[in-house]
Amino acid sequence: MELLKLATEWAKAEVFSTRFFILFAILFLIASAGFWQLGKTDLAKAYIIPTLVAGLLLMTIGLGLFFTNTSRITQFEKAFNADVPAFYSSEIERTESTLKEYTIVFKVIPILIIIAALLILLIPTPTWRAISITTIAMLTVILLVDGTAYSRIEAYHKELKLVDIENENNR
Repeated sequence: MELLKLATEWAKAEVFSTRFFILFAILFLIASAGFWQLGKTDLAKAYIIPTLVAGLLLMTIGLGLFFTNTSRITQFEKAFNADVPAFYSSEIERTESTLKEYTIVFKVIPILIIIAALLILLIPTPTWRAISITTIAMLTVILLVDGTAYSRIEAYHKELKLVDIENENNR
């Protein structure tokens, strides 16, 4: 049961974490509405579409991860009860794969942030400035949330390796 409890606690923590994507999405959408209603300058008007797109992207990410991880909680119990060793090995494989994906994410997102920063310098029009700044803000949010998710899945992976599968199988 320790294995099932460990997996369930990880999934519940992920569900909580994905709510931050949704929270930031709402903030971006509010900002977009604010720029639309109150924006008087060209730069303020240029923020309307980029913040709307960023808000929609973050909302999509947040809702997708929320529903995926919520359904995982019940799937974990079914898979654990059906075959403990298979559940264990699938979780080890899944966490290893996810850790590799995060390594790529933490290399690509900073490069995208640098490109967006360079666009601010190279193309100083209000539209490109708004797109670049919004992109930097959105990617920063993704790094913040994914940074905590990475450390959480890394700890989960380490704890999985410490679980005594023989004792779990006999329970």
